[in-house]
Parts: sequence; structure tokens; C-alpha cells
Amino acid sequence: MPDCVSNAKRRKRRPKLADINKRHLLVPFLMLAAVVIADQLSKSYALNHLTEGRIHRVAGSFFQFKLVFNKGGALGTDFGSGAFYLISSLLILLIVIYLIVVNRDKLFISVPIAAIAGGAAGNIIDRIRIGKVVDFIDVDFFDINAFGLNIDRWWVFNIADAAITVGVIFLLVYLLFYGKKREVIESGAGLPTDKIAGKMN
Repeated sequence: MPDCVSNAKRRKRRPKLADINKRHLLVPFLMLAAVVIADQLSKSYALNHLTEGRIHRVAGSFFQFKLVFNKGGALGTDFGSGAFYLISSLLILLIVIYLIVVNRDKLFISVPIAAIAGGAAGNIIDRIRIGKVVDFIDVDFFDINAFGLNIDRWWVFNIADAAITVGVIFLLVYLLFYGKKREVIESGAGLPTDKIAGKMN
């Protein structure tokens, strides 16, 4: 085959590969955008309809709204000024977005990472806009009495926090169980089928 023909075919293939990469990025970035939009809309409602510190019961004491403002970090931690949390959050967001791009062809990894990025972005918007994070969801989850911890009611949180938590849990579970299975399959490449099955069992 002449070189000019083969080169022309390569040039035609390149746009298709680029389109595939864009499609792979579409789903995680839609997830990121959805988390940010839901988070900011819910916080706007909380700021306009809730009174700081006042409890608004939705389902008894189990599920209620309570508007609070968090100038520190997650779970009420305090390691410095608001500028420290803003800068560190921005750095984390950049790293997480990089991980989305790197894992764009693995939706079970990129989508939960996108949820984490969306949550981080939602809280960053709060810090830039009003200098503190808006929390308002108060749920009475199970109590914790272990390792010196005595928690009978969890911290007030927001949709961004929930997205980060769910994303981290999903990612850990997926990597813990599927990651090991994938390692076995990849390590068994080139082996007879019965040996691969034996390694998986």
C-alpha cells in the first residue's frame, strides 16, 4: 500500500479517537456539573428560607434542616484560616479533575471521582462567595461508640459533602473488590482458561 494512502487513513482515524475521548469525559463532567448545581440550588434555598441555628423538622428528629456555617474543614476540623482551606481545596480539586481525565475510559472510576470533584467545587464556591461553607442537612444516623468516639448525632452537612462521601465509598468498594479480580485476570493473560479460573477461585 502506498505511503500516501496509509497516511491518509491515519489522518482520518485521529478525529475518531479524539471524539471517543470526549464522549468518555462527557459522563463524569455531567456528574460533576449535576452535583454542583444541586448543591448550590439547595444552599440557595437554605439561605433564603432557613434561620441560622433554628431546627426545621422534616421527618421528626431523624431528618431535619438546621442552617449552620462552617469556616473550617470537614467534620468541624480547624487547621487554620479560611484561606488555607480555600487554597488546599483548590489544589485537591485540580488533582481530582486530573484523575478524571486520566481514568476517562473507566466510568466506574471516573464517575465517583467526578462526584468528589463536584462536592469539592460546591464547597469552594461557598468559600469564595461568602467565606464559609453552608451546611443545613441534619440526619440522625447510627450512633458511634468506639475508639474513644462518642457520637450520638452526626455533623450537619450539605449535598456537596454527601457527594464526596458517596463517591469515596463507591470508589473504595469498587477498587477493593473489582481491582483484585482485575489483577487476577490480567496476571492470568496467556494462561489456559482452566488455570485462570483456578486463580480466580
